[in-house]
Amino acid sequence: MKRTFRVPFYLFGSYLWSFYAQLLFQFKQFRIRQDRAAMKVCTDACVLGAWAEVNGTNRMLDIGAGTGLLALMAAQRNAAILIDAVEIDGEAYGQALGNVEASPWADRIRVVHAAIQMYNPAHRYNLVLSNPPFFQNHLRRPERSQNVALHDETLTLPELAQAVFRLLLPGGRFVVLLPPFQSCQMDGLMAKAGLFPTEKLHVYDYTGGKEIRIITTYTIGARQLREWVLYIRDADNQYSEEYVRLLKPYYLYL
Repeated sequence: MKRTFRVPFYLFGSYLWSFYAQLLFQFKQFRIRQDRAAMKVCTDACVLGAWAEVNGTNRMLDIGAGTGLLALMAAQRNAAILIDAVEIDGEAYGQALGNVEASPWADRIRVVHAAIQMYNPAHRYNLVLSNPPFFQNHLRRPERSQNVALHDETLTLPELAQAVFRLLLPGGRFVVLLPPFQSCQMDGLMAKAGLFPTEKLHVYDYTGGKEIRIITTYTIGARQLREWVLYIRDADNQYSEEYVRLLKPYYLYL
């Protein structure tokens, strides 16, 4: 007797939504197509884009642009900012370029296909923002583009630090998202050039959970360090009030 396997409608709908989200992520004022990019839209990158202070900044550099997410989030909040978004991977560069061109801020964002180590613009920046690849000595993925996006084989932390020293204006700020161990390493690298943490946001998945990321702001000269904690979800596994407040200008359903 032939059996027919039927997928419950609610499961089918969930599968379709998950598949659709892999191709396109819709925000309130822009959308991210990500079918060609190895690094998809993720929660911690969105937290970085919403947390980093961009008001009062007229020229920003995004190192490792990926899909263009951080550049677009910054452009939404600052109507005067000019942004250069640098990406080494060809597929991600093409994706970022398309996302920027389809956004309301295409005239203020320039997407550059280059390795940051070789990038030599005619100007420097008062804000540098980065969600860099940070895995060290981990198993590599089958796809080279995934290794470029996730592993430090094309951009090590010392190389990132050197790029920041070279491209940041005196008095400028560098904001970076890293896991706790790599964040500690970056503190040491920045200190060699006289840049020190002034702000740290400690990010946790949920109340009582393990710290997953640290977003650090560096400026020249030792100053008092201010620190905050962000729990993405509360004890009831719902988005926390702080997370909703931070991402509400961007997320479609908050």
